[in-house]
Amino acid sequence: MKKLRIVIQYECVTSFKYIWLFYAIEYAIVLLIAVVVAVCTGAMEHVGSNCLEINTMIYAAVLGVLGFHEDFKMLIQNGFTRRYIYLATLSMFAFISGIMALVDTVMGNGLHYFLNGYSSMYGAIYGYYHFFANWLWLFLLYMLVCSLLYLVGLAVNRYGKRILLYSGAALLGLVLIVTAMFRYILPGETARSALNFLAGAMGFMSDGTKHLGLPLLTLFLITAVLELGAYAVIRRTELR
Repeated sequence: MKKLRIVIQYECVTSFKYIWLFYAIEYAIVLLIAVVVAVCTGAMEHVGSNCLEINTMIYAAVLGVLGFHEDFKMLIQNGFTRRYIYLATLSMFAFISGIMALVDTVMGNGLHYFLNGYSSMYGAIYGYYHFFANWLWLFLLYMLVCSLLYLVGLAVNRYGKRILLYSGAALLGLVLIVTAMFRYILPGETARSALNFLAGAMGFMSDGTKHLGLPLLTLFLITAVLELGAYAVIRRTELR
């Protein structure tokens, strides 16, 4: 357990400084854009950009890929087991996702409060000032992105780059098949029920209300499946 604690501490501490570097760069650019927009329009009501959480998702995606390509090779060469490496990486994802979700929740609601022209990702979908649900939704979303790209990195190392081509072709085929089934095969009532189920999974109920707990459950289940897949792959992963 001491080795596990050491590697978790290493992962979290080394990644912590990059969080603030990311936000320093992001909000410096946002401030520059806001100044340019203010000069051009003569008003400070617009930030010049919306849904800044998308930038965090991109950062999380990069983090997910680097979580394998950088840390896995270094840690396994230093005698850490695959199980410890996986748990440390998962802890790092949770640590960074939690902090960045908190920052984005505070900044998203704050920017919307002071600048009505700004829309955050969660606020645009589910409304504003649901602070805990907002934070938890962003946390799970960032975890999902990290987990997905981590699984992709592991799969590419384990099975080669062709797995991306096969997966992309399979995904495209699945989309075409599902689209055709909804349009031409499934009865109208069945198709509507399926769409209502998907909408309900994202929190949009058939009576027009929003259920804030269901999208959290959906994101958690998807993330859990991705993490189980990542653990199954990393147990058989070799250095290349």
